[in-house]
Amino acid sequence: MKVAEAVGRALTASGIDHVFGVVGSGNFHLTNAMAAAGARFVAARHEGGAATMADAYARTSGAPAALSVHQGPGLTNALTGVTEAAKSRTPLLVLAAEATGQHSNFRIDQALAAHAVGAVSARVTTAHDAVDQALAALRRARHERRTVLLNLPLEVQALDVPEGVSVSGARIPGPRPVEPSDRAVAELTRALAASRRPVFVAGRGARSPGGREALTALADRCGALLATSAVARGLFHGDPFSLDVSGGFAPPLVAELLRGADLIVGWGCALNMWTMRHGRLIGPGASVVQVDDDPEALGAHREIALGVTGDAERTARRALEAAGGSREGYRTAEIAAALATRGRWRDVPYEDEGTRERIDPRTLSIGLDDILPAERVVGVDSGNFMGYPSAYLSVPDHEGFCFTQAFQSIGLGLATTIGAALARPDRLPVAALGDGGALMSAVELDTVRRLGLPMVVVVYNDEAYGAEVHHFGPDGFALDTVTFPETDIAAVARGYGFEAATVRTPADLKAVRDWVAGPRRAPLLIDAKVTRDHGSWWLEEAFRGH
Repeated sequence: MKVAEAVGRALTASGIDHVFGVVGSGNFHLTNAMAAAGARFVAARHEGGAATMADAYARTSGAPAALSVHQGPGLTNALTGVTEAAKSRTPLLVLAAEATGQHSNFRIDQALAAHAVGAVSARVTTAHDAVDQALAALRRARHERRTVLLNLPLEVQALDVPEGVSVSGARIPGPRPVEPSDRAVAELTRALAASRRPVFVAGRGARSPGGREALTALADRCGALLATSAVARGLFHGDPFSLDVSGGFAPPLVAELLRGADLIVGWGCALNMWTMRHGRLIGPGASVVQVDDDPEALGAHREIALGVTGDAERTARRALEAAGGSREGYRTAEIAAALATRGRWRDVPYEDEGTRERIDPRTLSIGLDDILPAERVVGVDSGNFMGYPSAYLSVPDHEGFCFTQAFQSIGLGLATTIGAALARPDRLPVAALGDGGALMSAVELDTVRRLGLPMVVVVYNDEAYGAEVHHFGPDGFALDTVTFPETDIAAVARGYGFEAATVRTPADLKAVRDWVAGPRRAPLLIDAKVTRDHGSWWLEEAFRGH
């Protein structure tokens, strides 16, 4: 047995059930070995898309995933997606063939490339230790929640594995929850007891059914309102005291309630400039507490009164055990009524700016929210448009929203939704893209059709890089470099085998209703020609509000 086959078999036996990638000569045997051993191989059309699919699959499923790429350009093509995964602490194993010959066209310093984007680098060096080295890389990805690049030199892949080397493997568990100290739990409990208007903001570290259960129970006990960062959106869906998302996507009432809190507790949440609107969502005199299992994360983005090193769910359960009787706190009947009527952006009155040629993105998003099934998984690309689907499209839980924005790259949204859809095949996948990101990633429309995904792709099409238009336009700069002629993206989608509709007015959404009614034999792309007179509220604040 060759090293390539042995490594592929062992990784599959140890818990890798999905492998994404583009196969070339250098990763051919490894990828085939994993598929033969039972892993599902998902062939993308570009390594950048494959990397983001793997990232989104791991986030949504909670299971580790692998990315398989060719040496040299296969890796460099994937680096944007790998960077997003690394910045998001996604447990992802990147399997990269490696050319070590001094004069090979494919040779680059792959370990240095990994380091440059925040990933961890490892290498298979001998036939005897190959399986152990590969499993050590997977173990590190799982236990440390890191993106690990495992380099597989071509000459090592081709070696024979010595007799007696086992490739059976065993599933590698995730990290053990970090237990908070008794002292930290006592200090947190005192802070909660002293608060009259507490708000919990849950982030990536609290994304689990157990995290929701523990935090809602503690919030109910101490009278706290519940919010999330964007990446944890949906965690508290259905709770009458849920504020949904904190930060730039928050509607006026939610922002007002956050600013009125006397205690904000971040649970597995960085409380960064986006989640806290550059600190403006923290009212005068409010105390800030942060709970995170990584001690380096405590206070990294803002001054805190108390930092608790511990797993979010375990810390919440410990605090619940130590807490006294229930308090009303911020959970009044008046606030519940206000949230029920004004807690969502769609509840906020607005003047529809649509014309016969262009639809208001708010009207579009509300219409889609009403038409599309509630059991959905939404992936969002980056750009001027992104606040509309993020704020107006409801999601059923934390597995219903996948937000790959740590690197703030456009072009990842379609691949994000493919990965999330494979993790939740029971739900309707909805990809929300701008026209720039849609055209940048259009090659993966083929992947959607080939996989038979019943996806809805919504393109908020303003024929521009809208973020730049609305950032530089008000200052009188020329915008020729960031505006484009009209493109018939619906026609592009039909070429890939999609059903497609061009939407200019609310009446055009009938095509979406018809598709939802069935039989949904092909995915649907909606080329929505949206109004473009001004920038989105959240982007205006992000660019000019600090």
